[in-house]
Amino acid sequence: MHSSAVTFLKERGVTLHDLVELVMFLQSDYYPDLTYSECRQNVEKVLAKREVQNAILTGITLDRLAEQRALRQPLQDMVAQDEGLYGIDEILAFGIINVYGSIGFTNYGYIDKVKPGILKKMNGEKKGCVHTFLDDIVGAIAAAASSRLAHSRKTGRDDAIPDDE
Repeated sequence: MHSSAVTFLKERGVTLHDLVELVMFLQSDYYPDLTYSECRQNVEKVLAKREVQNAILTGITLDRLAEQRALRQPLQDMVAQDEGLYGIDEILAFGIINVYGSIGFTNYGYIDKVKPGILKKMNGEKKGCVHTFLDDIVGAIAAAASSRLAHSRKTGRDDAIPDDE
């Protein structure tokens, strides 16, 4: 399932590099010695979790169905237009963030507000593309990886973070 989730992301234009760049954005002010490799390792650990993979597969599938106009009304318009009061896209993202603790919520809130990197690109695309779930999922993966990184830096042990499924 991991490869399916990564493939779904790639098909939507999101690469591992994009996710790593978001983690660097969130954490570089706190850790001046932060490396790309360390951020990548944390992104990969987050992507290895089954609940994260499930969120990716579910969210991207809903975005695709909205692009195909295959959802029933009124859901079709809510998802296609990324209606502000819909909120289920954020709820799905919270499932990813919650895996690594409360610091993920603040990271997610911040990245969702400023929309750096790939998030800005996704929110700018509107011609037939629906990223209602994807942008929140991508932000949540970056926030969770940032949280995981902060926890492992605090303890000095990467194995202090539960990753077993």
